[in-house]
Amino acid sequence: MIRNSILILAAALVCQAFTLQSRDITVIEKKQTVTADTSDNVTIIIGNDLLRVDRNDSLVIIRMGDRGLNIQDSPDGKKVDFEKYDTELRDLEAADTDRNWESDSNRNSDKDRERNQEWQEQERYNGARNFRGHWGGVEAGFNNYLHIESMTLPEEISYMTLNTSRSNCFNLNFSQLNIGFSRHIGLVTGIGINWNIYRFEGMNSIAVGNDGTITALIPDETVPLKKSKFNTLYLNFPLMFEAQIPAGYNRLNIAAGVIGGIKLNAWTKLVYEDGEKVRANGDYNLNLLRGGVTARIGYENFMIYGTYYLTPWFRDLKGPNGYNLEPFEIGLAFTFND
Repeated sequence: MIRNSILILAAALVCQAFTLQSRDITVIEKKQTVTADTSDNVTIIIGNDLLRVDRNDSLVIIRMGDRGLNIQDSPDGKKVDFEKYDTELRDLEAADTDRNWESDSNRNSDKDRERNQEWQEQERYNGARNFRGHWGGVEAGFNNYLHIESMTLPEEISYMTLNTSRSNCFNLNFSQLNIGFSRHIGLVTGIGINWNIYRFEGMNSIAVGNDGTITALIPDETVPLKKSKFNTLYLNFPLMFEAQIPAGYNRLNIAAGVIGGIKLNAWTKLVYEDGEKVRANGDYNLNLLRGGVTARIGYENFMIYGTYYLTPWFRDLKGPNGYNLEPFEIGLAFTFND
């Protein structure tokens, strides 16, 4: 705070004046109460009023000769005034300050405490109101899925093996709601569109088999297959706790929480060497809802994020050969939180 900095400077001047100039120093301590509502009224005089500092909870007066600096708390913040004093009236004013300081302080202490409490509450409210999390924006990353916490799939569902480097996700988080606890701590939620592209390693696709489970679909080999992919589209809803930590002039942002999704669409797409494209829409035995955990860390508006879905992706015993898979994604995000 400015007031404390001024007092430290005044104390340094006191020490310097005492060491180099050997002047008399008078410190008059008017009142000191160590409670939750601390009130200090202190007067420091160096020499024959060479330097005089008067201070209470809401006002600091620093006077040297016929020049002075007043620093006063106000509802609008710190108020700083520069004063020029009549040297003939300086002694009278100093004596009057000493005489009235105690009564003024006692009279104003209750009002000062009440005013300070109101300012603190307003400051906390303004800080919470100004909290801005990091969700809204665009994201891009890579997809894959696990089976019993392993990316190595059983042989009987090897047709689900992905080309990880070409299995991508693209997210548009177009709505954000901030619930601040302070200026840099709070909850973040919102709405986003999550588009996952799973490109198969083999020259196959997937379909719902006669037994009702997901099975491999082998395309007609008369025309070579160029690529095959499985696409999903979800509406996502996160709820994350975020903390913003000072790092130089900017802030390091850390957030973690839960995320839920509603399936909007799913489809497969085949692209042949001759340019023909075949798309097949369907539900592919996917559950309507899914949920998981998500976390992100970044510097200002650039983030690294990861999401892992814990709930069953497919309906019970309706996944590939009856197995369940747990999708995850990791990528980069650019957020628009300001």
